[in-house]
Amino acid sequence: MSETQTQLPTDTWIYTSWQEYEQIVANLLNEKAKSYYYKGHMRLEMAPVSFDHGQDHVVIIFAVTLFAALKGILATGLDTTTFRKTGVQDCQPDVAYYLRERAQAIPAGTGIVNLDRYPAPDLVIEIAKTSLLDDLGTKRSLYEELGIAEYWVVDVQNAEIIAYAIADQGSKRIQESQVLPGLAMSVLEEALRRSREMSQSEVGTWLLSQFQQKQD
Repeated sequence: MSETQTQLPTDTWIYTSWQEYEQIVANLLNEKAKSYYYKGHMRLEMAPVSFDHGQDHVVIIFAVTLFAALKGILATGLDTTTFRKTGVQDCQPDVAYYLRERAQAIPAGTGIVNLDRYPAPDLVIEIAKTSLLDDLGTKRSLYEELGIAEYWVVDVQNAEIIAYAIADQGSKRIQESQVLPGLAMSVLEEALRRSREMSQSEVGTWLLSQFQQKQD
């Protein structure tokens, strides 16, 4: 851990100007930390190292990509990518998806996704092991303002998914995805529970059977 990082509080929002934030993030390029900026405050999160967090991360990406493939929905998933409105907002969600006509909206070779130039993702997912309340609160407000269409929070501790549809800078709870119609949160939650007891390839086989049943 670097001297720079030990001087900065993590997992809490601190008042910082955009210029200070940019400098701090630039100094942390080699650190495994996620960074957020919202309403004049920044938050640093140390990269999760827990087995449960990493496992749920992989299961969710696999499930969403598999569902989209079977339904013929164009989808491009992004892992811990920076989305930025310069001087205003910055975020690094665990997972993000661009769907349908937006699936190829971001050209190859892009570093930070400039939201003044490119559209916001259709779906953002945070995997919450220690950051659950913040993911449900401040970050949800951030994603509402960025114009994300749908936001999921995966509660690792309880193998649950709290999902929101976002419109007009507000959000409401949903039990089935609106950007991926037919994808129920209950199926994803069951996949997470099964992943505690069986291999991910076995969970994948189970998901495939569930998704194929819905096509019949």
